[in-house]
Amino acid sequence: MREMEFKMERPGLLKEGDQVTVTEGLLPSNYYYIIDPSLAMSGNVPFRERMLARKGVVTRVVENERGFYVTAQFEES
Repeated sequence: MREMEFKMERPGLLKEGDQVTVTEGLLPSNYYYIIDPSLAMSGNVPFRERMLARKGVVTRVVENERGFYVTAQFEES
């Protein structure tokens, strides 16, 4: 299992238990992931830590002083 945190800009877009699909984006030296359809975005992920799974489950949604954060769990083989 792999957990990844995503930044969500508005409350209520996702909740615990939601099934999610992610899209991978490529930067010159990193990957990033977006929960479809553009609900939340990961930070930059180094090439050596590339995520293989594309489907996961939301395990936690937290609001703090910096915004809303979604943690999702992915099954990687």
